[in-house]
Amino acid sequence: MKIKATAITLGIALTLGTANVMADWGGLLKDIQENSKTLLNSSLSEATSDKTSTNLDIATIVSGLKEALVVGSQRAVSSVSQTDGYLKNAAIRIPLPPQIEKAGSLMRQYGMGSLADEFETSINRAAEKAAPQATDILVNAIKTMSIDDAKNILNGADNAATEYFRKHTSDQLRTLFKPTIDESLDKVGSTQYYNQLTDKIADIPVVGKNININLPDYVTEQALDGLFTMLASEEKKIRENPAARTTELLKTVFQ
Repeated sequence: MKIKATAITLGIALTLGTANVMADWGGLLKDIQENSKTLLNSSLSEATSDKTSTNLDIATIVSGLKEALVVGSQRAVSSVSQTDGYLKNAAIRIPLPPQIEKAGSLMRQYGMGSLADEFETSINRAAEKAAPQATDILVNAIKTMSIDDAKNILNGADNAATEYFRKHTSDQLRTLFKPTIDESLDKVGSTQYYNQLTDKIADIPVVGKNININLPDYVTEQALDGLFTMLASEEKKIRENPAARTTELLKTVFQ
């Protein structure tokens, strides 16, 4: 068992040794997945005299996975936190609330097109302002990950890491995001735009009677969906990119 585990670890070390320091999770999890699946699936009861060595190798591989997830989650948060991180990303851009979107053509007809555009921009800005807070929660979820969690991610479906984050961080992120988004909506003018829109739409027959939106709740849920979408995008790179890329810490871990 000791020879097998050491060989696997050495193989990973040789692959990771030439890695690009600042790159995405891409090939890192791919390489860890391919080289460590057998070891992680081995029962600890099979290790007799080599139990300490085996556990060390398993711990090393899990440490590598955690570092990969930290790098990837930081990259995902960074991408949505920058200006236009939501607004200019078609995959996660927050649209007008459905009740307002349904009145789209009528809003243009009534001269509210510009106001609607400004409102949509503002709610995306609010999400971008809230997103940086996600990093600490995601990193903490990674730090508390068990060996079984790591095995499930390495051996799981293409979105296993994303679903791990969704399960373990959604409630905390929602609690953290909502007051920040609520405040941001006021600062970037969303609340004002919304009030102006709803006042004008109220005069439109039928449509105007259906406008009743909890704006902070709507933007919060959309912001979380966007964040998880970007995490899934990073995970896709993990599963598909064959190149080994890592950080200086990982190079040290896998020496």
